[in-house]
Amino acid sequence: MAEEELQVEEGGKKKGKMMLIIIIAVVLLGGGAAAYFLLFAGGDEPAAEQLAETDAAAAAASAPASAAGKAEMGTALYVAMPRPFVFNVPGAGRDRLVQIKVQLLVRGSDNEELAKTHIPLIEGTLLQAFSTSNADDLVTEAGKIELREQAVTEVQKALKDITGSDVVERVLFTGFVMQ
Repeated sequence: MAEEELQVEEGGKKKGKMMLIIIIAVVLLGGGAAAYFLLFAGGDEPAAEQLAETDAAAAAASAPASAAGKAEMGTALYVAMPRPFVFNVPGAGRDRLVQIKVQLLVRGSDNEELAKTHIPLIEGTLLQAFSTSNADDLVTEAGKIELREQAVTEVQKALKDITGSDVVERVLFTGFVMQ
């Protein structure tokens, strides 16, 4: 009789394991189906309408800023410089080699075309601005911010002399390496 009881208990363990596996599978399938319906069910129309309203409100709010001398507000577009800037900077101990990848933030397709047209002027202006820096300043975050602000000022000044308007809103460092 002890052998019969043992066999019954082993069969019960197998049924319990099988039931646990089935329950886990059902829960996973139910969770996956719920996630699918929550994420992909319904149309995108309300979100698109809300985005359009937000863009319209931002454009209306930024109209006074453009009159204050900032770049004309519109769609934010990024103009990448064709190659990174590589230059030497003097340091306290030794000269350092710096490589900076730059992109320009412009507003509107007209400013994008103007920036692309004047890339050689922008490159020359940025190289001139970068060459005035030193390695001790560029090691710190404040030095990088100051260099970026100086670059924006110089580029805006150069383009204003040529085009009569502020074409570039910001100069962004997308890569910064110093050796």
